[in-house]
Amino acid sequence: MNLDLTGKTAIVCGSTQGIGRATAIELALMGANITLLARNEEKLKETIAILPKKKNQKHRFVVADFTNPKQLKQRIDKYLEKNPTVHILINNTGGPTGGNIIDETPEKFQEIFSQHLVCNQILAQSCVSSMKQAGFGRIVNIISISVKQPIVGLGVSNTIRWAVASWAKTLSHELGRFGITVNNVLPGYTLTGRLEHVNEMKARAMGISIEDVENMLLKDVPTGRFATPEEVAAAVAFLCSPVAASINGINVPVDGGMAKSL
Repeated sequence: MNLDLTGKTAIVCGSTQGIGRATAIELALMGANITLLARNEEKLKETIAILPKKKNQKHRFVVADFTNPKQLKQRIDKYLEKNPTVHILINNTGGPTGGNIIDETPEKFQEIFSQHLVCNQILAQSCVSSMKQAGFGRIVNIISISVKQPIVGLGVSNTIRWAVASWAKTLSHELGRFGITVNNVLPGYTLTGRLEHVNEMKARAMGISIEDVENMLLKDVPTGRFATPEEVAAAVAFLCSPVAASINGINVPVDGGMAKSL
């Protein structure tokens, strides 16, 4: 299989921890030039220092905060003025805090919609012209298995993730003829800081231990284990490869079989 990304440039969002960082590392191993994008400059510097680097590979970073779409657009446009070539865009940002959907404020929905869908749109619009010129483009959105099966206690997240998936499906139809594919990877329970935080919240709310919460969650996972960020990153990386050129507009679960839908 042709998994070689030598000479390709990838922008990887949320790339200082968890799935985003694992994805940046995997794409670098495949030969891509990596541009990390996140809000913490110190963590960006730490991450760029550990990226695999072969001869002629160049890794860069952009400091931008997804809670500020106007700033994000300014920063990405400024970056692209000096570095206009982009072949791969990995849309990834942290999910919202948990809670029952009936208790959430309208402002919370607007905030999370902006961080996820609006920022994805800004980045896609900024990068697509370069992809069209190259005749090669990959946009991969790291969303959630809640696209297939809503997760109890994550009402806002469930809602916005569906919106992003619908946006991506629409975009895949518009861009496919230019050699640009748009796909979604849907992590299930994955060993990240976010899972730890959610489990801590559940443990406090239910008055049980974190271990009990984890065992409760694992009952719904046929493989009996949480996924690792590296396993999710592998799925993302495959969709970015040349061999995946005809895979377009789909959702790829990485959930150990948790979702009960086809």
